[in-house]
Amino acid sequence: EFMQAFWDIEEAQAKAIQHLASFVRDKSALPYLLTFTELIIFAMKTHVDSLELQVDGCSVLLEILSQALEQDVAMALDENVTSSLLETVRKHSENEELLSLVCTLLMMISASEVTAENLRKVGVIPDLLSILRNFLHNEKICLSCCGVLWSLAASENNVDQASLRSAVPVTSAVLQEHLQNGTVTETACSALWALSLQGCLTENEYEPTTALLLDALRMNPERPVLVKNTCLALASLLRLSEIAALRFITDSKGSGINLIKDAYRLHYDDPEVVQSICVLINEMTQYDDVVLDMLSQKMEELLSEIKSWFSSS
Repeated sequence: EFMQAFWDIEEAQAKAIQHLASFVRDKSALPYLLTFTELIIFAMKTHVDSLELQVDGCSVLLEILSQALEQDVAMALDENVTSSLLETVRKHSENEELLSLVCTLLMMISASEVTAENLRKVGVIPDLLSILRNFLHNEKICLSCCGVLWSLAASENNVDQASLRSAVPVTSAVLQEHLQNGTVTETACSALWALSLQGCLTENEYEPTTALLLDALRMNPERPVLVKNTCLALASLLRLSEIAALRFITDSKGSGINLIKDAYRLHYDDPEVVQSICVLINEMTQYDDVVLDMLSQKMEELLSEIKSWFSSS
C-alpha cells in the first residue's frame, strides 16, 4: 500500500524496496512474491533514470526468483516484466554492475517458454549482443547472455532468424575469450549448438566454429554437459558440411577422433554423453575420408565397447 500510495516519490520507493529485501528471505513471504515483483517492476519503470533504485530493484528481484526456485513456487512473469528489464538495459547500457544483475535475471526467467517468448517479442537479442560486445571480458555477463541466447535459440517458435544469425560471431567471440572458464564455455557451446540447429551459421562459419568447439572439448573434457552439447553441436555442423568434417579430423591441435575417444573414457557411464558421441559418430560416417581415418584409429573397437556396455539401449 505504501509503494502504491507514493509511487511517484523515488526516495519512498527506494526505502520500500530495501524493506522488501529483508522480508523476501522469510518463508511467510512466499504467497506474496508475485505481488512484490509487480511492485518492484512498477517502481523500476517509473524511476528508470535512478541507477541506485535499478540496482536495488534487480537485487531484490534476484532474491525473489531464487526463493521461488528454491521453494518450487511458479512465477508467471508477463511481458511487462521483460519490457521493463529491457528498458533498464537500454537506459543504463554502460553500467557494468547493473547489466550484470539484469542479465542474470534475464537468464533465470528465460528458462520459461512463456517468458522466452515475451523476451523475443520485446526484441532482446540485439541488446544482448551489444552487451556482449561491450563487456566481452566480464565472465558473469557472458555466462548470462549466452544462457538467454541458448534458451531463445532452442525454442521452437523462432521467427527472429536475422538476429539469431548475428549472434553466431558474438557467441564465438565469447567462447574464444573464455575457453578456460568451463562454465562460460559450456553455455557458449550450448548456444552455438542451438544456433546451428536453427540453421543460423553461414558456410564461412562452419570451419572456424568446428575448430572452436574442438578447442572447448580439448580444454574442458571433464564437464559432462559441455561434452554432450559440444558433440551435438559438432554433429550438427558435420551434417551440414564436409569442410567441417575435414577440419574435425585434420585440426592442427589434434584430431577430433582422439578427443571423442578421450571423452568416452571419461564419461563412459553417462548415457546422455555417450548418446551424443554416437550421434556425432553417425554424422562422421557419411564422409569417405573421415571413415578411413576412423578405421585407421580403430574406432570400431570403441563402437563395440559402447554396444556391449549399452546393449539394452
